[in-house]
Amino acid sequence: MRKKISKIIKPKTSSNKNPRHSPPAPSNNNHPRYWLLKTEPNEWSWDDQSSNNGITKWDGVKNKQAQNNLKSMKLNDLCFFYHSGASARRVVGVVKVVKEWYIEGSGSDDGVVDVKAVGEMKSFVDLKEMKKDEELKGFVLFRQPRLSVVAVPEEVWKRVCEIGGGYEAAEED
Repeated sequence: MRKKISKIIKPKTSSNKNPRHSPPAPSNNNHPRYWLLKTEPNEWSWDDQSSNNGITKWDGVKNKQAQNNLKSMKLNDLCFFYHSGASARRVVGVVKVVKEWYIEGSGSDDGVVDVKAVGEMKSFVDLKEMKKDEELKGFVLFRQPRLSVVAVPEEVWKRVCEIGGGYEAAEED
């Protein structure tokens, strides 16, 4: 009988020079992590998100990697609201996590997080524009374009916000 040999893969250390390939740092209330949430605008648009006090359940995520990203989200983490689809691939706004992962329904795959609209981008940031930017090279969005929930390293978050001129924060009630 032959023994199965496993290959041990060590995680990259802090000497990793390309932060765009690293997962977000651990979250706490003072330092949120950053994410990107994709939606088809004809199914759930920024206008839909902005209504109902801007709060909604982010559900319908079936991909295991995307679900794991949702499960990793913590209270007050910030997320780019990204319109996907043939005619509108762009960051249009920012939402924040207001309720962490919970199960809704009968299956373990029926988990959701609640997010609230924070504000609309001053200028929408198109996917083509992001791909041309040297500072965004290697961003996981470009390598895994079908992933609906994507971790966003802080450097990428800042650069996308810079390209879009920031976002207009909605007034809190």
